[in-house]
Amino acid sequence: MEQVIHRVLEAKLSGALNNKPVVALLGPRQVGKTTLALQIAGLNRDKKVAYLDLELDSDLSKLEDAEGYLRRFEDQLLIIDEIQRKPDLFPLLRSLVDIRKRSGEKSCQFLLLGSASRDLLQQSSETLAGRIRYLELSPFSVLEISKTDPLGFNPEKLWFRGGFPDSYLASSDDESWEWRVDFIGSYVERDIPLMGPNIMASRMKRFWTMLAHYHGQQVVFSELGRSLEVSHTTIRNYLDILTDFYMVRQVQPWAGNTRKRLVKSPKIYLRDTGILHTLLKISDFDSLLGHPVVGASWEGFVVENIIAALSSKWQYSYFRSSTQAEIDLVLEGPGNQVWAIEIKRSYAPKIKRGFHTACEDVGATRKFVVYPGTEWFSLPEKTEAIGVIEFLNLVQQHEASQ
Repeated sequence: MEQVIHRVLEAKLSGALNNKPVVALLGPRQVGKTTLALQIAGLNRDKKVAYLDLELDSDLSKLEDAEGYLRRFEDQLLIIDEIQRKPDLFPLLRSLVDIRKRSGEKSCQFLLLGSASRDLLQQSSETLAGRIRYLELSPFSVLEISKTDPLGFNPEKLWFRGGFPDSYLASSDDESWEWRVDFIGSYVERDIPLMGPNIMASRMKRFWTMLAHYHGQQVVFSELGRSLEVSHTTIRNYLDILTDFYMVRQVQPWAGNTRKRLVKSPKIYLRDTGILHTLLKISDFDSLLGHPVVGASWEGFVVENIIAALSSKWQYSYFRSSTQAEIDLVLEGPGNQVWAIEIKRSYAPKIKRGFHTACEDVGATRKFVVYPGTEWFSLPEKTEAIGVIEFLNLVQQHEASQ
């Protein structure tokens, strides 16, 4: 099922492999990057494929003479996994790409897999500007799974367990829970230190758990700093680490022109709701429905699914004024469209006046309320109530029509 679901990204990855000498497939650990890369590479019968895993000491040692080793792979696709462990390779890759380009090589020569964000790799990879294309592989999304198994799809299961393949596809909720507990422990004890930052595992896990209580809100750095007995600068550093490793998303405030005073701090979401629920000790779906975080959890689930479906032609932000006029998500996209999105858990959503006021401030061309149902119907003041899947399909249709 995992291989079928990730076909949503297959076309983009295949196209990139045919058009760029270097492709970077980035995303969190355990999301299926290696599986997808090897699957796609296996379909390319025109070129031999070699694989290098930099988490293995034996493979890492092969790069002691990196130039001599990499020059051996003429007319081959070399997949290099966990590239963030060897950032000094990027200048060498540029030189090899340019040498082969002069000999007429145009398609991909290097497929880089990484568990650190493009921003974190940017300084190292800037020498590849114009030669590299970045793609991000996220955990399973609503749109992916609904297209794979529309009759058996249960959005509540995806919301509760989250989208990491081993968590979503687990044989039971208990097995899913245990996988997520192990994942969190491994991330703070091994993965984050392995990727650079030297932070005590207990402190990072405590910070991550505290951050879960801010899900869907603006973080007050001074409060977190006092709780952990560190400076607000250190708190920002911790937050950036979890952001760079795809565990947290920071949604920036809307930056358009208005005379009103706006909240300027980013809004924080844990990107995977299964991880959120585990950190908050919410071990079954009934407990989630009765938990104070249920509304924020649903909001984060919808926000992440929407953002994951957007192409680079869209910009996203949120809007909140000092008078609490608010829009959960503002999408600015092709055709000068400005879509204002309110997210509600209710099947009979009601909208506060502040949403409509905020829509006037941002110049919204369409107004939506995304809710758990599947019907698409009108609400007062030219607002449309729409389900998650229907909205994601609408985004794709709009982009295709431009």
